Amino acid sequence: MRLVCASANPDKVAEMAAILADCGVDLLPRPDSVGDVVEDADTLEGNARLKAMAIAEATGLAAVADDTGLEVDALDGAPGVRSARYAGDHATYEENVERLLAELAERGAITVDRRTARFRTVVLVRWPDGREVVVDGVCEGTITESPRGDGGFGYDPVFAPSEADGRTFAEMTAAEKHTISHRGRALRALAVALAPR
Repeated sequence: MRLVCASANPDKVAEMAAILADCGVDLLPRPDSVGDVVEDADTLEGNARLKAMAIAEATGLAAVADDTGLEVDALDGAPGVRSARYAGDHATYEENVERLLAELAERGAITVDRRTARFRTVVLVRWPDGREVVVDGVCEGTITESPRGDGGFGYDPVFAPSEADGRTFAEMTAAEKHTISHRGRALRALAVALAPR
């Protein structure tokens, strides 16, 4: 199966392509001619739908989009749907992480049991005729006191998944991360949902 990727984030595209290739799905690049899609929905699914609809309409092909949020319990689920823009509309990964750590410190969330969090990814495929498939994936973990590791992107240097050995996503190989990550789980669920029956 071939799907057009709706994401414009090169880090996310590379990760999606690697995981989907293992599932037998060929990910086509987002056309350069398609402008930015305003992600102003109030849910992850809503933002994924906005992106997939725009690409499906522009290309006439099935499009896949995802939206991911980091939900931190001590911050009442923030940054959530605003994860990519937590420190501002054009914030860097580092600025978002800095704000996250500062807000946890302000709330007195210092011990590990007060720093529980989860990554949640919603993946949506949209066909030009309006059909959709929606799946999600979740990875539980904790927020570390400071960034660790050089891999991954976004909040990966401060997210230690519960199913691992204390390392952050940024300290893992890509293969290790994909095995337990929210995006890996969502994309594998997508492959199952798209498989011929």
